[in-house]
Amino acid sequence: MKLYNDLKQIDILQESVIALGNFDGVHKGHQELIRRTVNSAVGTNLKSAVFTFTNHPKNILAGKPVVKNILYWDEKIKILGDLGVDYIVAVPFDETIRNMVPERFIMDILVAKLRMKEAYCGFNYRFGREGAGTPETLMRVGISNGFGIHILEPYMVRGQVVSSSIIRNYITNGDVDQCLSLMGHYYSIRGTVIIGNRFGRTLGFPTLNITIDDDMVSPADGVYVTYCNYNRIKYPSITNVGMRPTIRSATARNMETHIFNFDKEIYGKEIRVEFLERLRPEIAFESVEELAVQIKKDCLTAAAYHGIINR
Repeated sequence: MKLYNDLKQIDILQESVIALGNFDGVHKGHQELIRRTVNSAVGTNLKSAVFTFTNHPKNILAGKPVVKNILYWDEKIKILGDLGVDYIVAVPFDETIRNMVPERFIMDILVAKLRMKEAYCGFNYRFGREGAGTPETLMRVGISNGFGIHILEPYMVRGQVVSSSIIRNYITNGDVDQCLSLMGHYYSIRGTVIIGNRFGRTLGFPTLNITIDDDMVSPADGVYVTYCNYNRIKYPSITNVGMRPTIRSATARNMETHIFNFDKEIYGKEIRVEFLERLRPEIAFESVEELAVQIKKDCLTAAAYHGIINR
């Protein structure tokens, strides 16, 4: 798999089948589109390619970050590579591309640069100046210029159309248990472990604290059953997201994760937390003692979820 981050770098010599889309979540609908692209390329002895952007077009059009990430960039590239794509063309959505009329985008980039012979896109794919380009535009230009277009119908899971917007809504509402069926993996956030107030340690439940990445979709405040990935090992864990209203010492939202049966000091190390299910929303208790009792109950519930008999 070869990655291009600049249109000037492209040196694709063999004709290609291209998957078109932002692929911001690389959810199951995106994965199906890319699989069909790869299979078509293999069947016709062409190269498979993905054309996407390194930034979200909606953020550029709005002039501010209105769309949060579902995946980290390196995770997105890995998933695309694992799907068997030969080329990933991921370039910035800049003023040049933003102002291209759809026909010029097709002919100057897809045909001239990527040597497109076939393309796959979703039913709602938009491109070109003011989003004027549609799958029908691709079909019309394709008939005149000898390339084929395959438009995929909405991808459904349990009667619901899978989309990145729906996944974001599930996460921000705390319904993280829905992500696995739509994405094929749990939603996760990663960060560097920082020193917290050590309150959990006084209760016998030490936690790893990380700051919340503002570029990522953030789960609703609450307590979650999680996995914590550290040093390529996945550990059963429980995680609180929020402001810790009972303690009232927090100045910003954070995440603190308790890993069951874990006693390593890993300050300054990176961890990744996968969210399986929310146990409850974050609550302001009347006293620290009430909070301590609830934390112990939460840990027992999470331990049972993970199949752990002893904490």
